[in-house]
Amino acid sequence: MPIQLGYACINTELRKDRIFTNRHMRKATFEAKGIEYASELNLQNVKDLVKIIQWNHENGIKVYRMSSDIFTWCSEYEFKDLPDYKEICSILKHAGSLAKQYGQRLSAHPGQYTVLASENENTVIKSIDILNKTAQFMDLMGMPKTPYCKINIHIGGAYGDKASAMARFCKNFKRIQPSAQKRLTVENDDKASMYSVVDLYNGIHKVIGIPIVFDYHHHRFCTGGLTESEALHLASKSWPSNVKQCTHYSESMLIKENAEGKKPQAHSNFIYDTINTHGLDIDCVVEAKAKEKAVQRYYDKNLVIS
Repeated sequence: MPIQLGYACINTELRKDRIFTNRHMRKATFEAKGIEYASELNLQNVKDLVKIIQWNHENGIKVYRMSSDIFTWCSEYEFKDLPDYKEICSILKHAGSLAKQYGQRLSAHPGQYTVLASENENTVIKSIDILNKTAQFMDLMGMPKTPYCKINIHIGGAYGDKASAMARFCKNFKRIQPSAQKRLTVENDDKASMYSVVDLYNGIHKVIGIPIVFDYHHHRFCTGGLTESEALHLASKSWPSNVKQCTHYSESMLIKENAEGKKPQAHSNFIYDTINTHGLDIDCVVEAKAKEKAVQRYYDKNLVIS
């Protein structure tokens, strides 16, 4: 089967009409306006999530990563305490129903401060809260409690001892709620000193069984001694037999777009090469900066291989 492509968070076309799902505010604003204003922003975010899901359907896009900022300052309250909670729940249920009807695969990618492997207990507690609340809003959407609707994170740091860091990750994994555990995935890194697919397979998957999201671009900087094909196939072994493997793809802005001053790891605006599935049936979140336009351009160029 041809690879299914998607994009992350912002739809650049809809953003022109102020349709987006990451309305946020500064801490000072939250302290001044409180949960009432947070609820207003959250409500508008979930309303616009429905519009994005609808747009994706109308434009043939089946894979979409939701913003991690749909609920602004969610660390400071419980969802049930939001003044607009009932309406938010109703809209999220509708969004989830549409995604199921349209055959869309939705996911989330909490930010870089979600670090289960941290040596700082306060950071771990905050990370657990983020993961639990991400799972809770997916639950409100009625999304499957499997890595089909993945909550994807990185290990987050090596701390001079990768084995110990991965052991902490696995220990703290047991502290998150079951619906978060069932969706959690972990991704390979883009620095040689960090986590390759081999590291994650041996140190994470073999211990707690969660899948590995293979990132093509990151692999170029942290191979673990494997070719792209070998790493992609090793990652595929970590996925349940009834859930299609999901991957990430981007290219170097420095190399592909001659962007002087950019690091080689910086993502390009578009995709220029053919994404090689190496014979596997996979989904792929394109992490190019042009978002949905990068996916559309790739499809228009008919560079899809099976």
